[in-house]
Amino acid sequence: MEIRDMETQNTDKKKILIIQGGGRPHGNTAQLVRSFAEGAEAAGHHTEILSLMKQEVKGCLGCNACRYGKPCIQKDGFNELVPKIKEADLLVFASPMYFWTISSRLKAFIERFYCIAEEDPAPPKGRYERYPVKDSALLMTAADDFFWTFEQAVSYYQFALVNYIGFHDRGMLLAGGCGDTNGRPQIEKTGWLEKAYEFGKRIYE
Repeated sequence: MEIRDMETQNTDKKKILIIQGGGRPHGNTAQLVRSFAEGAEAAGHHTEILSLMKQEVKGCLGCNACRYGKPCIQKDGFNELVPKIKEADLLVFASPMYFWTISSRLKAFIERFYCIAEEDPAPPKGRYERYPVKDSALLMTAADDFFWTFEQAVSYYQFALVNYIGFHDRGMLLAGGCGDTNGRPQIEKTGWLEKAYEFGKRIYE
């Protein structure tokens, strides 16, 4: 797979929050995330990596308590992450390929954005509320590298995060062919770590 094209524009240094939605501590996805962060830091941006393997975030219950001015009723780590989300200029969603899409941990994290939405009296077609305006990017790894390997994950990212929530896509790095999931990480034998570094370095060029 290739790097999907991103917008290019000159801008100031940014706060980048990278949400790692699964994988082994030193696995393919973790290595891809670190390379991206190193590239972004080299360009002068501030990065923070949030691992959902360490921070529990449960999926949305659909109780609508947040629609009555209350914080999310769930007692997990999401509420304390809300300030980080709101302060960030760029949210980078990172996940290994699980059953042809993003991990359930990352999906749960995205679902909880519902509690930081605001009422929109005149929403655009296909949207019901207003979300914080953010840039976004997608990082993924997979053992397979078929032409369709990332299609479901990319579709979810584009429909849920870009089209519905309204984030501004800065690009995708879809790292296929990273080795058998039963063996040791193989991403260092590919060119994806170098590409991730360059992606991070050029994310706001």
